[in-house]
Amino acid sequence: MFGSFPDDLLNQFKQDYAERMEQSFADKESMECNKPRAEAHNGKSHVVKACYPGAPEGGKLIRFGQEGVKGSPHKEGESDAYKARRKAFKDRHAKNIAKGAESAAYWADKVKW
Repeated sequence: MFGSFPDDLLNQFKQDYAERMEQSFADKESMECNKPRAEAHNGKSHVVKACYPGAPEGGKLIRFGQEGVKGSPHKEGESDAYKARRKAFKDRHAKNIAKGAESAAYWADKVKW
C-alpha cells in the first residue's frame, strides 16, 4: 500500500516499537507514591500511584486527565474566561474531588487545574 521496506529495517522497527511500548506503560512497583507523571494511555494524560489509608497493598494506580486537553492552573493576570473555566471544572467535579487521593478527579484538580 505504501511501498515496500527491506525486511531488516521492518524487523528493527517492530523490535524498537515493542520496546517503547513496554517502557511507556506505568510500572506500579517502580513508581513513587503520590508522584503524578505525564503518561498518555487510553485517552488519559497522567498516571499516579496513589497511596492513602485504606489503599490496596502497594498503592492504587490511577489514570487521570483527558489527553490533549490543557488544564487551567492559576496564572498571574489571567483572563476572566480562564478563571471561569477552572471554576467550572472544580464545580462540576467537586463531589469526586472531595473523595481525596482515591479519586482521579482529585489528582486532575491537583495537577492540571
